[in-house]
Amino acid sequence: MELSANAQALAYLVSAILFIFALKGLTHPSSARRGNFLGMIGMAIAIVATLAGKEVQSYGFIIAGVVAGALIGGVLAARVQMTAMPQLVAALHSFVGMAAVLVAIGTFLNHRAAGTLNPVLMGELSAGIVIGAITFTGSVVAFGKLQGLISGAPARFAGQHALNAVIGVLTVALAVHFAMTGSMTSLVVMTLLAFLIGLTLIIPIGGADMPVIISMLNSYSGWAAAATGFTLHNNLLIIVGALVGFSGAILSFIMCRAMNRSILNVVFGGFGSDSGGEQSAGAVAADKGVNSASVEDAIYWMEDANRVIIIPGYGMAVAQAQHALKEMMELLEERNVEVKFAIHPVAGRMPGHMNVLLAEADIPYDHVLEMDEINPEFASTDVALVVGANDVVNPAAKSDSSSPIYGMPILEAGKARHVYFLKRSMRPGYAGVDNLLFYQDNVSLIFGDAKDTIEGMVVALKGGGH
Repeated sequence: MELSANAQALAYLVSAILFIFALKGLTHPSSARRGNFLGMIGMAIAIVATLAGKEVQSYGFIIAGVVAGALIGGVLAARVQMTAMPQLVAALHSFVGMAAVLVAIGTFLNHRAAGTLNPVLMGELSAGIVIGAITFTGSVVAFGKLQGLISGAPARFAGQHALNAVIGVLTVALAVHFAMTGSMTSLVVMTLLAFLIGLTLIIPIGGADMPVIISMLNSYSGWAAAATGFTLHNNLLIIVGALVGFSGAILSFIMCRAMNRSILNVVFGGFGSDSGGEQSAGAVAADKGVNSASVEDAIYWMEDANRVIIIPGYGMAVAQAQHALKEMMELLEERNVEVKFAIHPVAGRMPGHMNVLLAEADIPYDHVLEMDEINPEFASTDVALVVGANDVVNPAAKSDSSSPIYGMPILEAGKARHVYFLKRSMRPGYAGVDNLLFYQDNVSLIFGDAKDTIEGMVVALKGGGH
């Protein structure tokens, strides 16, 4: 069945509206499932409308691509762990970027053979190739850092910003030359330079700041999709790309504000304080001992507390401790203990990582508070329980100007009467800096797997540990 142009346009309009409502639904955990469902319906309508359009002349390669993609996507979706979701997102962004590059190059070759190139089309192709190539290599670097294939430490070098500027200027100049002349040499060199600048922009950024980068690359992938939409004269692809581009940029801006970072530094590669100067406060604190505690010590204070605030981090995701935390929360609430969960904007390795895990364990949304809401309550809290978080509670962000995380707002867990840290070892967090909170007098560390430790606390609360 072939759709008329008007029918296809109407289907695209319905899809675009559904995508807008999907984004609206994703703004809160309670409506996120509905948002995802609306997005899926919108995409199904868009795919059917596109395949039924007069532009499609045959379905052989399309069916082969859909089947292969569905098989690969299905296997990945079934096997990926929640801890690996950030790097999967980064990998998917890279696919979008490479698709934009390949579509633009293929369109150029087809139109050149047909003798139908024009300046407007060439400008669209240039934009699609440059944005797509930057998205591809930037996302590959982000994937490598998150997966541990590349060091999460910032890879900074002298003159990196000058190098980025030179590559950027050359890329733009070649893009203009390609748009004006259709030179194959300009196309090849422009594409290679765009791939290179994607690498040099992202490699200097530390692993602790990857949540912002994931969000920024999401924005880039949207602009790459929009550029592809112009190339293919597909209005829906333009709309969807713009929605993704703007929403990703807005989220990146919000996260940068939450981390006291400059959005311009994110865009142009590398941010955070440079190391150097006086001896780090962490190096001084490392000469002191830390307090260690047992499960029973923590339970002694928690079961008689008025309020307990739990701070989840990436370690909770690795240990899959969220379900055990739900059971512990219920046992504490039976003792009339108020239990809340404190979420830092960049906890985990992508925006909303902790919210998704807590929702998976059916922890009520009204128990989960963002940083600005929960910080004033720490001073009147009896126990703060830090489960696998690190950098987001590190006082070095406020007191150590030489620290890479200096200036980042933190969850002020140290103000609680007692603070218990669940950690496997004394290894630093993803930023690679020592956590000064370990050395406060009111802080104790409980070493071991987070899930095993929480399950031990559950046993103790039920009476098995006394």
